[in-house]
Amino acid sequence: MNWYFEALRKYAVFTGRSRRKEYWIFFLVNFVVVTTLLLVDQQIGMFDQETGAGLLSGIYSLALLVPSIAVAVRRLHDTDRVGWWVLLSLIPIIGSIILIFFLIQDSTAGDNRFGPNPKGIGAGYNL
Repeated sequence: MNWYFEALRKYAVFTGRSRRKEYWIFFLVNFVVVTTLLLVDQQIGMFDQETGAGLLSGIYSLALLVPSIAVAVRRLHDTDRVGWWVLLSLIPIIGSIILIFFLIQDSTAGDNRFGPNPKGIGAGYNL
């Protein structure tokens, strides 16, 4: 959970780098929370079948839109790519597949143009 709260503390920070662990823990917790809120929305009658969205899950998703983009941009920086690559997700299917490929890659060893390695000084190991 610390990785989730770390990403939230950097709410709108689009500079620097984020480790794989920080990004994927943030993603996993958001997935679990949204899924749970969708179930709650269905139970209390706030789920709209036409749009496939609920009130509570929609509010949560909107609240975490900026930090989700920010942590993805920092993750791309960690792989020595500019944050604009996040726009690939706008291309149906193939864009998301390419973006996921970028997001699962390991950090560049040592410092890169976006800052020091978040794994530590001179870290060249996988975590």
